[in-house]
Amino acid sequence: MSVKKKIEPLASSILCFLIFAFLYTGAKVIFARNENPVDYTGPSQNLFNLHIPKDLHFAGEPIPQDDYSIKENMEKVFNSGSFERSTAFVLFSRASSWFPMIERILKKNNIPDDFKYIALAESRLTNSTSPQGAVGFWQFVPTTGSHYGLEINSDVDERYNVEKSTEAACRFFREAYRRFGNWTLVAAAYNLGMGGIEHHLKKQPSKSYNDLMMNKETSGYMYRILALKKVFTNSGKKFFGGKNIYNIPTSTFKTDSSIVDLSVFAKSKGYSLEILKTFNPWLISGSLSNPGRRTYIIRFPAKDYLKKMQIEMPADTVAAKTDTAAVQIPAADTLVAKPDTTKGN
Repeated sequence: MSVKKKIEPLASSILCFLIFAFLYTGAKVIFARNENPVDYTGPSQNLFNLHIPKDLHFAGEPIPQDDYSIKENMEKVFNSGSFERSTAFVLFSRASSWFPMIERILKKNNIPDDFKYIALAESRLTNSTSPQGAVGFWQFVPTTGSHYGLEINSDVDERYNVEKSTEAACRFFREAYRRFGNWTLVAAAYNLGMGGIEHHLKKQPSKSYNDLMMNKETSGYMYRILALKKVFTNSGKKFFGGKNIYNIPTSTFKTDSSIVDLSVFAKSKGYSLEILKTFNPWLISGSLSNPGRRTYIIRFPAKDYLKKMQIEMPADTVAAKTDTAAVQIPAADTLVAKPDTTKGN
């Protein structure tokens, strides 16, 4: 066989490969042009290289991007996160259920709306418990929760009460703003503690979060919140439509006495203990001792609603159920679990 005959099949194979590669590359370019540039949960299933907007703001305060170190920190957070489509859908659904109530309480307390993304970053909007003992949507440890007015004892843990824990978070935000006069530093203080922020402000000639050198977690905390805000602002609304206990019609019962057996109490109202615990996850034992005769409001689903629909409440509304669905915009190693010695705890 001549050399020419040996080369011809090889040349044909190379030519076919080049044609295929050309067509494949061309098709990718065409499809890329037709993709929605703000749909971060599209058919690819993952979010990569999230675009950093030029007018990035938190609570109305601009985030400068002309500083190399700031831009580098932002790029690390924005480019390292990924959403699996199923996880994103769950998170968007939770937000549709819980954000309206959280937004209402933030507005009532004159706290910027962007602070709702802190709850999203801290707990993924579940009543979960961290390894450090931080609990609930806002991830309070016992000392900090008690300091901001939450009742925590063997029968009651109001860190699991979303309304009351959101009010407690607002008290923290207001106190921090009085100290720092800057909403971005307030958000950072939620991660590091007010004492930690004051320590850095005293040692460094700066009044800006973006200029402070802090631990790795707190240095990236603000940008992690902004990355979540970016995703939700662009892609979240089309997934909204979830249900949970705050948009189901409810009946409430007030009591200022002790309840020896919550299962008997629930039965006397025509409900099961499971429904009582689902709608009142802050009741953490089988009874309610009330020596101080405080007035408690216990919530049940409206009976006419129960007659119309069979309700299966999601497990993530119940206390002590740890959420396993991870949104991989880098999770904090330690949440607001650091007691702040400047608070007098």
